[in-house]
Amino acid sequence: MLTKFKDFISQQDLFDPHDRILLAVSGGLDSMVMLNLFQEAQYDVGVAHCNFQLRGSESDEDERFVKRFCDHAGIFFFSRGFETKNYAEETGLSIQMAARELRYGWFSDVMEKEKYHWLATAHHLNDNLETILFRWTQGAGLDQLTGIPIKKEKVVRPLLFATRAEILTYATSKKIQWREDSSNASDDYQRNFMRHQIIPKLKEINPSLEETFVHSLEKVKGAYELMQRGLEQLKDSLTRTEDQQFLIDKNLLMLLQNPKFVCYEWLRPFGFEWDRCQQLVDSLQGQSGKQFFSATHQAVIDREFIIVSLRQELLNEILIEEGQDKAALGPWVLTIKSSKGNTIQSKEHQGSFDHSKIKFPMLWRKWRNGDVFFPLGLGHRKKVSDFLIDEKLPMTEKNVVTILESAGEIVWVVGHRVDDRFKVTPKTKSVLDVQVTHI
Repeated sequence: MLTKFKDFISQQDLFDPHDRILLAVSGGLDSMVMLNLFQEAQYDVGVAHCNFQLRGSESDEDERFVKRFCDHAGIFFFSRGFETKNYAEETGLSIQMAARELRYGWFSDVMEKEKYHWLATAHHLNDNLETILFRWTQGAGLDQLTGIPIKKEKVVRPLLFATRAEILTYATSKKIQWREDSSNASDDYQRNFMRHQIIPKLKEINPSLEETFVHSLEKVKGAYELMQRGLEQLKDSLTRTEDQQFLIDKNLLMLLQNPKFVCYEWLRPFGFEWDRCQQLVDSLQGQSGKQFFSATHQAVIDREFIIVSLRQELLNEILIEEGQDKAALGPWVLTIKSSKGNTIQSKEHQGSFDHSKIKFPMLWRKWRNGDVFFPLGLGHRKKVSDFLIDEKLPMTEKNVVTILESAGEIVWVVGHRVDDRFKVTPKTKSVLDVQVTHI
């Protein structure tokens, strides 16, 4: 296992021997095996542990377990507790997505502060299999079926070569201790259902499922690479850019056997979803002038071209007075409601605030360079520009992000993150709920 581990790192060029690696360690089987392998390979590592406070004393004991191990081994240990349920309610995210957002934001901060070059997570081959099957059931595109990236930006996954069975065998042979997460035994989570119910049935059909999966994944990755190259060549023939507009020759597009897929691949960077691209292509034989919109762009069917450009709405800043229940800015509408108590309505694209902390009128405007706020759950100030980079928003979306201000302080990066200073707490007596929708 150690030899395979070293070979995988070398073959995939994950990092240099003298780089400092921050390991995400939960205390479970996978992460404790990863920690052992890094120790055996004598890399310079530190350990970061997240306590999501979702399993009461179990979560606290996980943290103590990992800390004791690191103290005994002389490894730098960093930990952080999160109010994950509150954050999920505030942001309208699922518990899993909220935990993901919190941990990766914190990991990034630790890496920057402590000068680590890479973050290593313990995702393994079976995680990859489950992820791809799950994405497939949700109608993912080919790009989503290439699996968990082995290396992306500053995150590396040095166990993606190993199956769960191999990891367990290694842990047993090395007498590695780990903590069992009781939630992994439940089918409450969709991923656990896939792991405990679907994959065992598939292995009845093909006992060598993991091995077959590896070969199939290589084929999918190869096909995706060839597809991307082919699309770029096709793009040179069928499209052009002029005056900040992207033009697609609609007559040449319709000569293709799969014009909807090609259109989707080219318009995806402009925020157009699959359904909208289907409608657009179905309308190409009709009267010209029809328009289709994404959050940031508009596509107009002209006589010869599909013309894609930024939406023309002007994002003028507006004031929102107390008692006002609606406000419009460009293609967005804010719906504002106040309610007694401290119960949060968990809805998509909604921010909930302690009403007593809000000073009116509020200002709704486009974000600017130099804007700073205190992102919920982060614990310190951050530039909005850095936050948007961390969120990995495409440039087209980043350019039209707006913020809500109260007395000069940012209350909400609209649709993305509440400011910690205005959050709802147990002491809150009245909640101000603000939801953003697209026209």
